[in-house]
Amino acid sequence: MKVVHTIQDLRDQLQGQNRIAFVPTMGNLHEAHLSLMKMAHQHGDPVVASIFVNRLQFGPNEDFDKYPRTLQSDIDKLQEQNRVYVLFAPNEREMYPEPQNYRVSPPSDLGDILEGEFRPGFFIGVTTVVLKLFSCVQPRVAVFGKKDYQQLMIVRNMCRQFALPTEILPHETVRNADGLALSSRNQYLNPDERTEAPRLYRVLNSVRDRITGGETDVPAIEGAAKNELATNGWKVDYVSVRRRRDLKMPAPEEVGSEPLVVLAAAKLGITRLIDNLEV
Repeated sequence: MKVVHTIQDLRDQLQGQNRIAFVPTMGNLHEAHLSLMKMAHQHGDPVVASIFVNRLQFGPNEDFDKYPRTLQSDIDKLQEQNRVYVLFAPNEREMYPEPQNYRVSPPSDLGDILEGEFRPGFFIGVTTVVLKLFSCVQPRVAVFGKKDYQQLMIVRNMCRQFALPTEILPHETVRNADGLALSSRNQYLNPDERTEAPRLYRVLNSVRDRITGGETDVPAIEGAAKNELATNGWKVDYVSVRRRRDLKMPAPEEVGSEPLVVLAAAKLGITRLIDNLEV
């Protein structure tokens, strides 16, 4: 595996390649990331991964400075897996040599709801850096995890609207045996919180089961889910049932017939966890 730190070196390594599969990450790699690399390897050649902690997608009170940076460990994991041809690991000066005044803004009806409501500007930072990385890598396909469901939809829509020649491939959420979705932020959980954390997935399952069981009162179902989390020490941002195709709230007659997804975000101690489950 070749490790490059500049855009020019990246382009030199990829010159003439037209079947590139790309996995963008912020590093601190775990088994879910490696699973994305495996999927990329099945859909393209060569595989390119990136590690860049993108300041633009962190709010002023979020954990940019504390976000775990483990580059050498990440390199070791990727070399052991032996599926990545080039790792692009730029620093901030390389990615943003001047203020990034040109930014990509998702439409408000998708970018300002759910995660966008509780993390203003987050998706502007995501789409801006993804578009810039796609410009650098020129991938034929790119793999994104379904755990970040709204992000996946926004990136896919961006590619369509800008006519980018990149197909976005979704990867199923990778979970621990107890159901907790793998995330770099899980390491912030103390032992008691780690024991409690799988409740989020259990709550999502209970929402799904109530809907598939024939219940149609979505506000009541959401309210019960939020209450269960709150009474067990969580600070809930949202538990919300949405239509899969556009993340809008379903009409009562659509519950039970329209493909849905239930999305949740809640804080346990200092750690904010997100998850979702398709219905």
